Amino acid sequence: MFVRAQELTSEAFRPFGEVIEPRRTGEQFDRSSPYAAGPEHRYIPLVLTNGEPVLRIMHQRLRGLKFGKMARHMRVSQCLGAIGGKDWYLGVAAPGDSVAPDEVSAFHIPGDRIVKLHVGTWHAGPHFTHEEAMFLNLENTDTNSRDFGEVILPEDFVIMPPGL
Repeated sequence: MFVRAQELTSEAFRPFGEVIEPRRTGEQFDRSSPYAAGPEHRYIPLVLTNGEPVLRIMHQRLRGLKFGKMARHMRVSQCLGAIGGKDWYLGVAAPGDSVAPDEVSAFHIPGDRIVKLHVGTWHAGPHFTHEEAMFLNLENTDTNSRDFGEVILPEDFVIMPPGL
Protein backbone atom coordinates (compact mmCIF):
# COMPACT_ATOMS: atom_id res chain seq x y z
CA MET A 1 0.00 0.00 0.00
CA PHE A 2 1.29 3.46 -0.83
CA VAL A 3 1.01 6.53 1.38
CA ARG A 4 1.95 9.89 -0.13
CA ALA A 5 4.10 12.03 2.16
CA GLN A 6 2.79 15.47 2.97
CA GLU A 7 5.09 18.41 3.37
CA LEU A 8 5.51 19.17 7.06
CA THR A 9 3.43 22.07 8.37
CA SER A 10 2.30 22.73 11.92
CA GLU A 11 -1.35 22.56 10.85
CA ALA A 12 -1.06 19.26 8.98
CA PHE A 13 1.00 17.64 11.75
CA ARG A 14 -1.24 18.86 14.63
CA PRO A 15 -3.17 15.54 15.11
CA PHE A 16 0.16 13.73 15.64
CA GLY A 17 2.34 16.26 17.44
CA GLU A 18 4.06 19.59 17.03
CA VAL A 19 6.77 20.96 14.79
CA ILE A 20 9.82 22.61 16.29
CA GLU A 21 11.22 25.10 13.80
CA PRO A 22 14.46 27.06 13.92
CA ARG A 23 14.20 30.57 15.23
CA ARG A 24 16.62 33.42 15.51
CA THR A 25 17.99 33.88 18.99
CA GLY A 26 19.42 36.94 20.62
CA GLU A 27 16.31 39.04 21.09
CA GLN A 28 15.97 37.85 24.68
CA PHE A 29 19.49 39.15 25.36
CA ASP A 30 18.89 42.68 24.04
CA ARG A 31 18.84 44.70 27.26
CA SER A 32 17.73 47.90 25.50
CA SER A 33 14.20 46.59 25.00
CA PRO A 34 12.07 44.18 27.01
CA TYR A 35 11.83 40.69 25.55
CA ALA A 36 8.31 39.37 25.17
CA ALA A 37 7.88 35.94 23.67
CA GLY A 38 5.25 36.15 20.96
CA PRO A 39 3.60 33.42 18.91
CA GLU A 40 6.74 33.12 16.77
CA HIS A 41 8.70 32.26 19.94
CA ARG A 42 6.32 29.74 21.46
CA TYR A 43 7.65 26.81 23.40
CA ILE A 44 6.63 23.23 22.75
CA PRO A 45 5.48 21.46 25.94
CA LEU A 46 7.09 18.07 26.56
CA VAL A 47 5.95 15.14 28.70
CA LEU A 48 9.11 13.79 30.32
CA THR A 49 7.89 13.45 33.90
CA ASN A 50 7.00 9.74 33.71
CA GLY A 51 10.59 8.53 33.70
CA GLU A 52 14.17 9.67 33.32
CA PRO A 53 14.69 11.78 30.15
CA VAL A 54 17.53 10.86 27.84
CA LEU A 55 18.87 12.55 24.72
CA ARG A 56 20.40 10.16 22.21
CA ILE A 57 22.02 10.43 18.81
CA MET A 58 21.00 7.55 16.57
CA HIS A 59 23.33 6.70 13.66
CA GLN A 60 21.35 4.70 11.13
CA ARG A 61 22.13 3.12 7.78
CA LEU A 62 19.84 3.29 4.74
CA ARG A 63 16.31 2.42 5.89
CA GLY A 64 14.31 3.06 2.75
CA LEU A 65 10.71 4.16 2.75
CA LYS A 66 8.90 0.90 3.59
CA PHE A 67 7.34 -0.10 6.92
CA GLY A 68 5.04 -2.86 8.15
CA LYS A 69 4.57 -1.96 11.79
CA MET A 70 4.14 1.10 13.97
CA ALA A 71 5.04 1.86 17.59
CA ARG A 72 3.68 4.17 20.25
CA HIS A 73 4.71 5.40 23.70
CA MET A 74 2.10 6.18 26.36
CA ARG A 75 4.39 7.86 28.95
CA VAL A 76 6.53 10.28 26.92
CA SER A 77 6.34 12.84 24.11
CA GLN A 78 9.17 11.59 21.92
CA CYS A 79 11.12 14.13 19.84
CA LEU A 80 12.96 13.25 16.62
CA GLY A 81 15.09 15.41 14.36
CA ALA A 82 17.86 14.95 11.82
CA ILE A 83 21.39 16.02 12.61
CA GLY A 84 23.30 17.38 9.64
CA GLY A 85 20.41 18.83 7.68
CA LYS A 86 19.26 15.68 5.84
CA ASP A 87 15.57 15.41 5.02
CA TRP A 88 13.63 12.35 6.17
CA TYR A 89 10.18 10.77 6.42
CA LEU A 90 7.92 9.62 9.22
CA GLY A 91 4.81 7.46 9.08
CA VAL A 92 2.20 8.40 11.72
CA ALA A 93 -1.31 7.65 12.94
CA ALA A 94 -3.23 9.53 15.63
CA PRO A 95 -3.28 8.17 19.19
CA GLY A 96 -5.82 5.40 19.69
CA ASP A 97 -6.16 1.73 20.53
CA SER A 98 -5.30 0.49 17.04
CA VAL A 99 -4.35 1.69 13.55
CA ALA A 100 -6.58 1.30 10.51
CA PRO A 101 -4.74 1.40 7.17
CA ASP A 102 -6.71 4.46 6.02
CA GLU A 103 -5.57 6.35 9.15
CA VAL A 104 -1.86 6.15 8.28
CA SER A 105 -0.23 9.37 7.11
CA ALA A 106 3.35 10.22 6.21
CA PHE A 107 5.38 13.42 6.32
CA HIS A 108 8.45 14.68 4.53
CA ILE A 109 10.50 16.39 7.23
CA PRO A 110 13.16 18.95 6.31
CA GLY A 111 16.53 18.49 7.97
CA ASP A 112 16.15 21.69 9.99
CA ARG A 113 12.97 20.61 11.82
CA ILE A 114 12.31 18.47 14.89
CA VAL A 115 8.96 16.81 15.51
CA LYS A 116 7.50 16.24 18.94
CA LEU A 117 5.02 13.38 18.93
CA HIS A 118 1.93 13.56 21.14
CA VAL A 119 1.85 10.89 23.82
CA GLY A 120 0.36 7.78 22.19
CA THR A 121 0.98 8.78 18.56
CA TRP A 122 1.68 5.75 16.39
CA HIS A 123 4.85 6.19 14.36
CA ALA A 124 7.17 4.41 11.93
CA GLY A 125 10.58 5.81 11.24
CA PRO A 126 12.69 7.77 10.81
CA HIS A 127 12.87 6.69 7.16
CA PHE A 128 15.22 8.17 4.59
CA THR A 129 16.86 7.51 1.23
CA HIS A 130 20.38 8.63 2.15
CA GLU A 131 23.10 6.00 2.68
CA GLU A 132 23.15 6.95 6.36
CA ALA A 133 21.78 9.62 8.65
CA MET A 134 21.97 10.68 12.28
CA PHE A 135 19.01 11.64 14.42
CA LEU A 136 18.45 13.38 17.72
CA ASN A 137 16.03 11.33 19.84
CA LEU A 138 14.59 12.70 23.10
CA GLU A 139 12.61 10.18 25.15
CA ASN A 140 12.90 8.36 28.49
CA THR A 141 15.66 5.86 29.33
CA ASP A 142 13.14 3.00 29.43
CA THR A 143 10.91 4.09 26.53
CA ASN A 144 11.77 1.10 24.35
CA SER A 145 11.55 -1.47 27.16
CA ARG A 146 8.71 -0.34 29.49
CA ASP A 147 6.77 2.08 27.29
CA PHE A 148 6.63 0.39 23.91
CA GLY A 149 3.45 -0.63 22.13
CA GLU A 150 3.57 -2.08 18.64
CA VAL A 151 1.04 -2.93 15.96
CA ILE A 152 1.71 -5.06 12.89
CA LEU A 153 -0.05 -3.52 9.90
CA PRO A 154 -2.14 -5.75 7.61
CA GLU A 155 0.22 -4.93 4.75
CA ASP A 156 3.45 -3.04 4.20
CA PHE A 157 3.32 0.68 3.48
CA VAL A 158 5.66 2.46 1.08
CA ILE A 159 6.07 6.21 1.53
CA MET A 160 5.79 8.11 -1.73
CA PRO A 161 7.73 11.39 -1.66
CA PRO A 162 5.71 14.53 -2.42
CA GLY A 163 5.56 15.43 -6.09
CA LEU A 164 6.12 11.91 -7.47
